[in-house]
This record gives sequence, structure tokens and C-alpha cells, in this order.
Amino acid sequence: MITIEDIRKNPEIDIYFQKTNLFLGEMGAIVHDYGHANIVAENSRRILETLAFPKREAELAEIAGYLHDIGNIINRYDHGRIGGVLVFYFFLKMDVTPEEIATIVSAIGNHEEKTGSPVSSVAAAVIISDKADVLRARVRKTDFSTFTTRDRVNYAVEHSELKVDPDLRKITMELTIDLQISSVMEYFEIFLTRMILCRRAASHLGCDFELFINEARFL
Repeated sequence: MITIEDIRKNPEIDIYFQKTNLFLGEMGAIVHDYGHANIVAENSRRILETLAFPKREAELAEIAGYLHDIGNIINRYDHGRIGGVLVFYFFLKMDVTPEEIATIVSAIGNHEEKTGSPVSSVAAAVIISDKADVLRARVRKTDFSTFTTRDRVNYAVEHSELKVDPDLRKITMELTIDLQISSVMEYFEIFLTRMILCRRAASHLGCDFELFINEARFL
């Protein structure tokens, strides 16, 4: 069975991965590096493990989480569905079973808020983990005059934590935001559709989704 280490050590995938972050940098987009991929991978696995889903589902979520943004190598827009097709191609060469290919590519293809849906436990875990990785360190730009609203909202986030409570069946996203950089209202203007998708994903996992900003509950 394919493992996360097989993915990390695959030279072809790694080249596309590195180029993806490089090309997004030329666009001034936020960082999509090894750090982001590993955080999404680890949290995707942790969500399913904590909620006592089968071990193999947690492992597939980790793989899908690591690869979820690779479609940016072709274009920023619709990169989820593009990434699913690319990973399908990679996995055919790696002799991954059709069942596991289907699970992973559908999770990758459904992680974007405009077109995505929690079609499986793996997809749900990747959605939540990706949207929870909001943090100042992911903003590349240093000149505030060039910041988009999305840059500013991300830059305002000083701390982000994703908590999973298996007993209460709650998944909680906690943010600390510098309100001198971005208001809570601006956060919702940019990320409301993301939070709605996270709530749907949590529901698919049999959980409630909560959002706390500066210790105040908003969802």
C-alpha cells in the first residue's frame, strides 16, 4: 500500500511540488510550500485518527492533504480538480489500487470552497485542515501597499489552532487576530464560504464545527 513517505520520496512529484510554490510566488500568492503541505497532511490524519475512523482512511487523508495543492502547477484557478487529474496520472504509474486512487483524487478535487464538497471522510478532513492553515507566516509580500484583502487577513492572524474533541464530537478552529491589521468583518468577507464548507465537512464526520476569534465564538 502506498504511504506518505512514498509520496515525499517520489522525485517527479517533488519537482512539480517545488515548481508549484515557485510559480505561485511569481504571482505574489501566499506560500504553498512543504510547511503548508505537511500541516494539512498531519491535521487531516489527526482528525480521522482522533475521531476513531479506520487507520487506512487516516493514512489516505494524510496523502491527500499533502498533495491537495499540486494542481497549482498548471493554474491557480480550479487547481483542486486539476490536481485530482494529475494525482490520478501519478498513481497509475505507482500501481495504487483503483479504490484508493478514487478516494484520494476525489478529496483533492473537492477541497476548494467554490466547487468542493465533503464527499468522503478523507475529503472532509482535508477541507478542514486546509482552511485552518491561516497564518501570517504564509504571506510572502512585505510591502503593505501591495497587500490584497486576502493578504491582509492572513497577515493579521497571529495564531491558529485546530482542535478535535472526540467525546463532544466538536472540531474547533481558534484564531488570534491583530485587529489593527484586519477586522473580524474582513475575515468573514474573505472566508465565509470557507467556514460554511468547514461546517459541512465537520457534519459529514458527525461533528459540530466551531470558530473562535480572539476567544469569542462566531460559529
